[in-house]
Amino acid sequence: MSVTTTCRDLAELTAAAQTACRLLFQECFKAGIINIFITETYRSPERQKYLYAQGRTRPGKVVTWTLNSNHASRLAWDIAVGPPHVLYDLATLNKVGAIARKLGITWGGDWPKNIDRPHFEVKSNWRMPAGYKLEGQVIVPSNSKLKVQLIVEDKKEDKIMSNIWQPGSPAIRTETEDFLAQAAKDGFINESHLKALQNGEMTTDRLIGLQMTILNRRDKTAQK
Repeated sequence: MSVTTTCRDLAELTAAAQTACRLLFQECFKAGIINIFITETYRSPERQKYLYAQGRTRPGKVVTWTLNSNHASRLAWDIAVGPPHVLYDLATLNKVGAIARKLGITWGGDWPKNIDRPHFEVKSNWRMPAGYKLEGQVIVPSNSKLKVQLIVEDKKEDKIMSNIWQPGSPAIRTETEDFLAQAAKDGFINESHLKALQNGEMTTDRLIGLQMTILNRRDKTAQK
């Protein structure tokens, strides 16, 4: 990779740093901060030297104060702020920095010297703080056109769908539909149960319960 090319790939960080970064973006999302994005993750030693030379032996504004950045250790990442704010909106970066502190993530805005508010990093032994967890798939944007997202699976829905009744053959399905149709006609069950079966919404537990109800009611009717 060229020294002039910026790496924004989260996968280039260590596993601990990836998790920390995703957790930070998750908590930002929950706080309503969705217009932030990654500007750099891993930085090769060669690129670090190239950036360090800027403003010193090469024209331009100084952009880094060290040759030993944790970007090269795959433990650091930089962010910026998307529209409608300016790229390094101070208010937004301060909010993100406050969240980072709670997560045990080092924020460059807290450094007494060489303050670097877009910069975040973790130690190699970073662990997720008690009381926190990744609650779903965290979308970490790498450009200003995207927004932070948190995609959470509906566990209740997953559980219900996993229990949907699936007949072993078309013949069994037809026989079961006829069974419920007759029970509805006899007034033993509501017709909505038959529609649930026809629409693929009938769970195995519900079907077993209906069968027991129908058979019990038929027995009571026969005894009269």
